[in-house]
Amino acid sequence: MHQKCNYLCALNAITMNPDILNLQPQALWKHFSALNAVPRASKKEEKVIAFMQDFAGRLGLDHETDAVGNVIIRKAATAGMEDRQTIVLQSHLDMVHQKNADTTFDFDTQGIEMFVDGDWVKAKGTTLGADNGIGVATIMALLESTDIAHPALEALFTIDEETGMTGALALQGGVLKGSIMLNLDTEDDTELTIGCAGGLDVTAHGHYTTESSIMQHGLKVMVKGLTGGHSGMDIHKGRGNANKIMNRLLYQLHQHFKIELGELSGGGLRNAIPRESTALVNTNHPEEVQTFIAAFNQTLQSEYLLTDPKLMISCEAQPVCTHVMSDTDLHHLICVLYACPNGIYRMSPAIEGLVQSSNNIARVQVANGQYTVQCLTRSSVNSEKEDVKDAISAAFALMGAEMIFGGAYPGWTPNPHAAIVKIMSGLYQEMFQAGAHVNACHAGLECGILGQNYPNMEMISFGPTITGAHSPDEQVQISSVQKYWGYLLETLKRIPHKA
Repeated sequence: MHQKCNYLCALNAITMNPDILNLQPQALWKHFSALNAVPRASKKEEKVIAFMQDFAGRLGLDHETDAVGNVIIRKAATAGMEDRQTIVLQSHLDMVHQKNADTTFDFDTQGIEMFVDGDWVKAKGTTLGADNGIGVATIMALLESTDIAHPALEALFTIDEETGMTGALALQGGVLKGSIMLNLDTEDDTELTIGCAGGLDVTAHGHYTTESSIMQHGLKVMVKGLTGGHSGMDIHKGRGNANKIMNRLLYQLHQHFKIELGELSGGGLRNAIPRESTALVNTNHPEEVQTFIAAFNQTLQSEYLLTDPKLMISCEAQPVCTHVMSDTDLHHLICVLYACPNGIYRMSPAIEGLVQSSNNIARVQVANGQYTVQCLTRSSVNSEKEDVKDAISAAFALMGAEMIFGGAYPGWTPNPHAAIVKIMSGLYQEMFQAGAHVNACHAGLECGILGQNYPNMEMISFGPTITGAHSPDEQVQISSVQKYWGYLLETLKRIPHKA
């Protein structure tokens, strides 16, 4: 891939299974394939921004890029649709970069390697980027089309949705002229999303006392094979959190054998349920510890059989860690991590089945005299989001941690009476002979943020079925993409006339 990563370069770089390019609708899959040839990690969107700018330029479309990197592309209405309201089509450019531990892959230089498996498109050992690449590719297909009826379009491609929503937060009022926004970032084709949770990054950081080891044997303890997933959309599914499982094991080992901790590293991105954790420990009883871990592994495999069937807890000999966390600090850390809330905090009393508040202990790092614990707290009720934050802070106050708060974004208040909600729910019933599930979700969507500067804009979110988002199990359903595409095209025909 050339450094500039222009549109033509990305098209020429498509080397994945050619079956992808033969899928319907071909224009959408062509653009998704090209997009997936471009590295686009959150906060590293320079290449994909250049890609989108070049795409718009080659089509001769009016476009601009704001100060933070959001790209806006405009296309006039097709003949006969000039009197309809202008539509904003919105998706985010960045994707979550996650890979399996045994997968060799460089996200900074390589394109995603995709393949077809029955009715699904998947990636080889990495995240697929369907979240939100399918949405981006959909909009690109519409912008390039010459035979699809649509009103005037404003395509808004935001940056950094996955790690702070800074693109949406920075978008200025007055840039967009549309009166209706279609956000293409929902991951179930039976759902029309009209509300979402807000979020807050919560980080605990501190220093610990290091001591010289007094033990004779070193072990590398590993928790791996967990299912993981999206820390908003999947938080209610009871999946194992590698950081909590590792801490549970360390607590037991410390109680029974008085182990020493040299290093601890678990999890990755805040918005992904952690799948792996590794601890370097010292012990004077290696055989007994290994026997205990083997039994613990069987216990956990039984507990998580249905949610995490590939869970594996193992250990192997390694050199002794010469410098370790003091026993007092180790006791404090594992007790605080045990007490720190993780998973569902409260279900919504108003909407059946909706998680109202949660926390994901996403990243735990202990090394060289410092520890860091990163969480993502979500809630559709701002006061309750503060309550979860305070619960985490209270736990870490017991060991004197410094608390850092950032990345806050608001929720999106549902408006079930909006005209676009009525149009699209009625159309869904008409096309599929079933009622759409009009709901709010526990994930963070950019609609709530964008609505702060565009309070009169009607908004709705929908998309094809994607499972395993934010994990290497991510996949998108081919038949669902076809269903969603047809539904979108018919929606564009029914956009109301201008007032």
